[in-house]
Amino acid sequence: MSPYNPRHKIATRTRLTEVRYEIRGELARRARELEGQGRQLIKLNIGNPGAFGFRAPEHLQRAIADRIERTDPYTHQQGLPEAREAIAAFHKARGTPNASPERVFVGNGVSELIDIALRALLNPGEEVLVPSPDYPLWSAATILNDGRPVYYKCDRDNGFLPDPDQIESLVSSRTRAIVLINPNNPTGANYPRDLLERIVAIAQRYRLLLLVDEIYDHILYDDAVFQPVAPLAGDLPCLSFGGLSKVHRACGWRVGWAVLSGDPVACGDFHHAMDLLGALRLCANVPGQFAIEQALHGADTITPLCRPGGRLYETRRALVEACDASPHLSLVAPAGALYGFPRVVGPAAQGFDDHGFALQMLEEEDVLIVPGTSFNVPYRDHFRVTLLPEAPMLREVFTRIDRVLARRAEGERRSAVA
Repeated sequence: MSPYNPRHKIATRTRLTEVRYEIRGELARRARELEGQGRQLIKLNIGNPGAFGFRAPEHLQRAIADRIERTDPYTHQQGLPEAREAIAAFHKARGTPNASPERVFVGNGVSELIDIALRALLNPGEEVLVPSPDYPLWSAATILNDGRPVYYKCDRDNGFLPDPDQIESLVSSRTRAIVLINPNNPTGANYPRDLLERIVAIAQRYRLLLLVDEIYDHILYDDAVFQPVAPLAGDLPCLSFGGLSKVHRACGWRVGWAVLSGDPVACGDFHHAMDLLGALRLCANVPGQFAIEQALHGADTITPLCRPGGRLYETRRALVEACDASPHLSLVAPAGALYGFPRVVGPAAQGFDDHGFALQMLEEEDVLIVPGTSFNVPYRDHFRVTLLPEAPMLREVFTRIDRVLARRAEGERRSAVA
């Protein structure tokens, strides 16, 4: 045996090299270094309402405080009975078939439940159809559970909506599920009913599980209408995800849920697998679960923020106006969620590298954005910002963005003349 070398590196899982999560990655680490030097940054990389002065609604806070003496013990691995009853009643009211507390899973945020669901589903080498752009956790969780993400396009020229024919063309004998993110992160697209019906029909033809990320279901602008997928799926197995983090501005509480709908016999083994994996982690955070009933059946506090005059609406308006006024930017206006996904156009787009631009904005302009390639797209001319700052701050951010892009465009023009 060779002598112990204290500098010998611990090997890590090789599949981690395939995982991309720039939302909290290299640029965010550099941002922390700059803050350590005393720099004041505007960080638009994460949809984290509490970081921008939002608070969870008072009636949700009170629901936890009034029951704090009941939060010490573990609860059932699928969640508090009263929380699951409230979630089931909410889904039943909007038409989810077979909605019952027994088919509800409460987790430490939707992120944990995505991982559990894919671990319950996938054998090595099996495939999941994932949108491009996607929320990168979906790709990462598929990879780390030994699956393979296969990307279907959500084309900008089609308002970032998917093409069902292209989705169907990607189905293989190894395909197990279709992921839908609606309203969409990062694009803000909101999927119409007829499109969802066509995707559901594909899943029915090939007996695929629908994994439906609906965490932004009530964050909608102008005349957008949200259509849940489970009522369209009927007996087809469908797992619908929701939570407190976005609509109810309570990210740090780590409360998410997943509702399994469809034929009970077809869903039985998958249900038991999720229950087993939930039991292995004992249970989800208990205090936050006491807020679920009030969140789903109490006062609506998100709609006023999304209407004209509301904070989210006005910040979205500032984003749209800034992109419309810029010769360097183009935007598909978000219909929902908390993000914009602008594209760099014109001379500034020549040889553009989204990661290099994001680093430049951080180093030169004290602004942290997310490169578009972080969302598993093949092009490098987009970036994502969150709509959570107040409108004047977002206008200032886009003044800085335009300043950098104008310098870049001028440099490209001079190079062309030379």
